[in-house]
Amino acid sequence: MTYQESIEEYAAGPGLLREAVENLSADQLDAVPVPGKWSVRQAVCHIADFEIVYADRIKRVLAEDEPTFFGGDPDQFAAGLAYGARKIDEELAVVESIRAQVARILYTLSEPDFARLGHHNEAGPMSLGQLLEGITEHLPHHVQAIHEKRTAMGV
Repeated sequence: MTYQESIEEYAAGPGLLREAVENLSADQLDAVPVPGKWSVRQAVCHIADFEIVYADRIKRVLAEDEPTFFGGDPDQFAAGLAYGARKIDEELAVVESIRAQVARILYTLSEPDFARLGHHNEAGPMSLGQLLEGITEHLPHHVQAIHEKRTAMGV
């Protein structure tokens, strides 16, 4: 896949997420139909939070010389960031806005830019191309889980 195609896939992600949560009631958003897994609302909040994290990483790799960035424990984010009180429309807007802005930046780059490096404190060196691949795959992974939850709820 070319970087252009990767950016297009990245930019299309919010539509997949919005479609996955369409027509779910508040009760369905908060249901836990698959024991041990997050609710749909928690999954969407997680996606929004890590869009922010990845946007920061991408921007640092482009603007700084081999920056260091840090991991984040998704369960700690879920426990500490009021996932139960957050509104789906706001979370979707965060994802859509970040992806639109970052995609606009990515479209301006040349192929060598995707080799720029940052250093993850746990995973080690990561190129911009790897960061883009990781965040692009992150959203469909959770969209698939949301579809599984919908199926388990009979929706």
